[in-house]
Amino acid sequence: MGGCVSTSSRSTCSSRGNGKRVSPSCMGIGICRRKRTKKTFADHVNTLQHLPSIPNRIFTNGKSRASCIFTQQGRKGINQDAMIVWEDFMSDDVTFCGVFDGHGPHGHLVARKVRDALPLKLLSFLHSYQSRQNGSSTACFKSDLKKLDGGDSEKDSSTEDKLDCLWREAFLKSYKAMDKELRSHPNLDCFCSGSTAVTIVRQGSNLFMGYIGDSRAILGSKDSSDSMVAIQLTVDLKPDLPREAERIKRCKGRVFALQDEPEVPRVWLPFDDAPGLAMARAFGDFCLKEYGVISIPEFSHRMLTDRDQFIVLASDGVWDVLSNEEVVEIVSSAPTRSSAARILVDSAAREWKLKYPTSKMDDCAVVCLFLDGKMDSESDYEEQGFSTATLQSNHSGNAMESDDGQNSEPSLQRNFTVRSSEENDSFRRIPIEIEGHEETVMVEDQNWLGLEGVTRVNSLVQLPRFSEERPNS
Repeated sequence: MGGCVSTSSRSTCSSRGNGKRVSPSCMGIGICRRKRTKKTFADHVNTLQHLPSIPNRIFTNGKSRASCIFTQQGRKGINQDAMIVWEDFMSDDVTFCGVFDGHGPHGHLVARKVRDALPLKLLSFLHSYQSRQNGSSTACFKSDLKKLDGGDSEKDSSTEDKLDCLWREAFLKSYKAMDKELRSHPNLDCFCSGSTAVTIVRQGSNLFMGYIGDSRAILGSKDSSDSMVAIQLTVDLKPDLPREAERIKRCKGRVFALQDEPEVPRVWLPFDDAPGLAMARAFGDFCLKEYGVISIPEFSHRMLTDRDQFIVLASDGVWDVLSNEEVVEIVSSAPTRSSAARILVDSAAREWKLKYPTSKMDDCAVVCLFLDGKMDSESDYEEQGFSTATLQSNHSGNAMESDDGQNSEPSLQRNFTVRSSEENDSFRRIPIEIEGHEETVMVEDQNWLGLEGVTRVNSLVQLPRFSEERPNS
């Protein structure tokens, strides 16, 4: 839960980067007509209910063509972090990435639900927009980014402004729909549980970002002397930011820090010293939605340049103990790209032990996206301790998933985190009903323990007195 150090991207419809534009051949909001046979956008929409069968979508420890991801459970009980990389998100030049940090009794379920559903809501909005514009899901979007490479500067600006505002609306409406779905979900209690979200869409040289909470994205780039520098892409949306505190207080919520952790401002109910939420925006947390906590994302648009090397998304378990500069140094010096996310999580774990030896380490989740689209060879990948089976499962559409009713592969049932064999013995299968379907999924024989013991920073301090958890199925 590190402090905000950058405002490098402004959230305005006219925001533009000043870097060199490297435009793709098609914007990708629709699938262009191509000579070779390829799935259309509509084909993808029709298969969205079968998430495990979608290719180039990874959400477990491993790598893709241009990224690696890794998560590790902390010491607060069940791992409440989730992550995703979805390449070929709308077309072959578009990638979606996200990290989601859950909190509260059901935070792990909220984070995974958002991980699965939010990208689909973005796709749904863009598909609807394209259908209104073209009347067809197979035509190219008219505002081809090639127009940004030259010609009339006024027309270039107009095209980029339209693109910026389109993606802004897509993120705003998708986040709104996501929170609405959580509020009405019949089997997921989000009254005192919620999740952060930091999400990006990389489309050629364009980078679109939407985020809530205190998960963070940074950019590793080279300066004029070819030295690596860290650029913070997002702002940690905490209650002590003046605009956030003003909104919360205007809605009768309270913002203050506890005496034993004066550096951590929290959001409290007007009539109860609970729940003490350590962020100003989140999915879920409906006990505070009437008192100033919102799920409206901050949005920004940045133009990438040839000097930009990689993007790192991570939950606050990393940022609590490592600076932006340290993260860039760790990732850029990793022996192989496929090991970068794991090495970063290992580094954060060591820092937790050194800096806060009496505290419970937080969960960590990391996504590393390499902007040149290159990764290591498979032999390098296997040397770093990842199995070929995991890689194949992620790319063949058979990856294990999820807490929302998809089946799991027997050989890979580890709840997306790293544990010892003794810890794996505590797993058990129980039937749960999600969205009308009873499925047998892997559930940990443990609870969220974030309110117990000595911790440095908990997202929540205590549950409201009037809160009643729903009984487990």
